[in-house]
Amino acid sequence: MKKILFALLAAAPVLARADDLNTGDTALVLVSAGLVMLMTPGLAFFYGGLVRSKNVVHTMNMSIVCMAIVGVLWALVGYSLAFSPGAGALDKILGGLSWVGLSGVGDAPEPSLAATIPHSAFMLFQAMFAVITPALISGAIVERVRIKAYVLFVTLWSLVVYAPVAHWVWAPGGWLRNLGVLDFAGGTVVHINAAAAALVAAIVLGKRRGLRSPTVLPHNVPFAILGMGLLWFGWLGFNGGSALAASGLASTGFVNTFFAPAAAAAAWGLAELVMHGKISGVGLASGAVAGMVAITPAAGFVRPVAGLLLGAIAALASFTAVRFRPRLGLDDSLDVFAVHGVGATVGALLTGVLASKAVNAAGADGSALLLGKQALGVVVTMIFSGAVSFGLLKLVGAITPLRVDEQDEWGGLDQSEAGERGYITADEATFGTTAPSHDHVPAATAQARHSAA
Repeated sequence: MKKILFALLAAAPVLARADDLNTGDTALVLVSAGLVMLMTPGLAFFYGGLVRSKNVVHTMNMSIVCMAIVGVLWALVGYSLAFSPGAGALDKILGGLSWVGLSGVGDAPEPSLAATIPHSAFMLFQAMFAVITPALISGAIVERVRIKAYVLFVTLWSLVVYAPVAHWVWAPGGWLRNLGVLDFAGGTVVHINAAAAALVAAIVLGKRRGLRSPTVLPHNVPFAILGMGLLWFGWLGFNGGSALAASGLASTGFVNTFFAPAAAAAAWGLAELVMHGKISGVGLASGAVAGMVAITPAAGFVRPVAGLLLGAIAALASFTAVRFRPRLGLDDSLDVFAVHGVGATVGALLTGVLASKAVNAAGADGSALLLGKQALGVVVTMIFSGAVSFGLLKLVGAITPLRVDEQDEWGGLDQSEAGERGYITADEATFGTTAPSHDHVPAATAQARHSAA
């Protein structure tokens, strides 16, 4: 009898942990992790369609390589730095090393993070955010950055910039979270963080060579529209899954993630119609993305009608920023800051105005005080990400050149950086020869074109 009693007592903690798991919550988070993972290939298509044909493979590779590099780093040390308890007062700034190599990250819940799902499910869901964030940066520096330098930068940035900001905003001890800054699914952690780094990277690398204007025509609009569709589909899990439970709050996140981008695409399209008499596919796609970005910090704190308003305002702000950017002479190639930086800033600030505790009791009602906290979160993240990213770029540049040389830039980075091409002619497919191309020009001709431009 005593043996049976001791066995039951020994098993009690295990049974209690098992009882804490909710299968519906777990299913939502695991499915949402898959949806968010799809966003990175979606981003690859979106960015790939917007560049010139000679750079499409290299551009897409810069998104996909983040899945490889950041995925490995997240398992080894990134997750621990972002979410594990830090040492003493340091916990406000950075996590510790208790979960290095995913030690202690198993099937039981971690109550401080999510009480009804496996710790491993929470970790995996957050991994997808860590992966796509540095991939966003690539859009500002496409068509001129070396893959070797980019991989080294992403490796360092994910540990030195992303992990601390994620800890500030989302970890239980993080100082911005403790202050009351609201970021439901990553407006600050993902989009403002990446946009600040993208802006600095565009400045450090300089303009693309030989462009008569700071904008080039997309080579494949259907790619861009497909990428937007994949992003929007995945974004449902990005925002809805951030509720971490199969609940009414998750439903609110899903609902807002449809309606805010819809309003944003409509606002962007109408703005084009008024100004140009036409509505472009790239414009609709860009508007929708701006709406997705803007609703991210607010998705679990505002009502759907407020989400509509937020999406429309963010789209018009980003539309204005995209139009104004060429006047600055800045070659943020795919307008990462204008869409992600401006859109996320609008979303974060309007969260401070439109948030309602009736939607999420764990949040706050909109007020001047909350607006100030949201503004502080935006400013601190921009300054930190921008300053540290500048230092990392200089460090990487001292190790290996950041930019490809002029001849490779004229010829296309697909050939020089990937050793392959996105498109081949019929003759090349049949005979295996490389036909002359306008993308591949002699050095003297390239120099002449550059001088003329």
